[in-house]
Amino acid sequence: MFRRFERPEPSPTRQAVVHIGLFLVTLVTTTLAGVQLTQAREDPINWLPFDIFQLSGPALWEELQRGLWFSLPFLAVLTVHEFGHYFTARYNRVRSTLPYFIPFPLGLGTFGAIIRIKQRIFSRREFFDIGLAGPLAGFVVAVGVLAYGFTHLPPLEYLFALHPEYAQYGANYAQHVYPPGAAGYTLAKPLLYQFLEATLADPARLPHTNELLHYPVLLAGALSLFFTALNLLPMGQLDGGHILYGLMGRRRFNKTVLFIFLGFVFYAGLGMFSLRSSWEVWLYGGTAYALYLGLIFWRVMPTPRQSLLLAASVWAAQLAFTVAFPNAFGNPGWLIFGLLLGRFTGIYHPPAPDERPLSAGRKVLGWVMVAIFVVCFTSSPFK
Repeated sequence: MFRRFERPEPSPTRQAVVHIGLFLVTLVTTTLAGVQLTQAREDPINWLPFDIFQLSGPALWEELQRGLWFSLPFLAVLTVHEFGHYFTARYNRVRSTLPYFIPFPLGLGTFGAIIRIKQRIFSRREFFDIGLAGPLAGFVVAVGVLAYGFTHLPPLEYLFALHPEYAQYGANYAQHVYPPGAAGYTLAKPLLYQFLEATLADPARLPHTNELLHYPVLLAGALSLFFTALNLLPMGQLDGGHILYGLMGRRRFNKTVLFIFLGFVFYAGLGMFSLRSSWEVWLYGGTAYALYLGLIFWRVMPTPRQSLLLAASVWAAQLAFTVAFPNAFGNPGWLIFGLLLGRFTGIYHPPAPDERPLSAGRKVLGWVMVAIFVVCFTSSPFK
């Protein structure tokens, strides 16, 4: 009687086809992203250049080679990260799927990869181990990718082949091409990136920040640090949430994470509205922002009244801060991530039946991961 309502397990062959198929499609899309990023275009973040498949022979292979220099190291970090979770889950006898890669026909060519835990995790230690294994493994590979990129920088002729107009200025091209206030796509450099750049790279070959998109290995390494930091945000059921939960326990974690989330949202929306904003901004943008704050805080507090008071308090604090510091601005891009955390995944951590504290060695490793988050994180990664 019960079998009629059970969902049958998919066959191993079907599962393998799904996982391998998604990986291969993601390999194609990230390779095309690498092709696009290394081209001298005014707008490199665009739909992927599928038209290169109209080429054939050596011309096609030359384009694909440039793309593979981005996709292979970038996917290596993602793959090692997810298999770190997978093998640790298997070691702890927690059923989980193999990684699902997520292709995307725009920008970087992927939204990353995920595994799905298929049964409840019963101990604080297991949450900690599974959450930590992925970012730690991916971090090691990301550092290796950056180290290779910095020690194998191409000569400036590589950049001049993409931008022939730079050649007339030689090594001082940045002073002429990027005067103060010039616009362009840049990636912020976290502390670890700056350290590796200063210790490993040849200063004569280092690209200007606005040209980093054209250096695929460096770009793959920089993005890997960003995604490592993103996963290590200490909230909800992100990897960082599992780690901090393991270190603190559920009660202390759930008290701490509320203040972390408040600071996160406060910074994200800082400067969007001020007393100097026009009435049109307040009428249209203010209405949407009020709904946004109400939506993300609705599940944070025990009652709707407390949630709305908290949302109003955050907005009032942002306005007061802009009065005291008129030039202070946050990063509105984080608002999307705040919506995902506050409304969909939740900021609190689910309980585990076994709440025994971690061993001393695990605690040390946990705080090492907090330090890794600090050296990989930037508040405004894309400019």
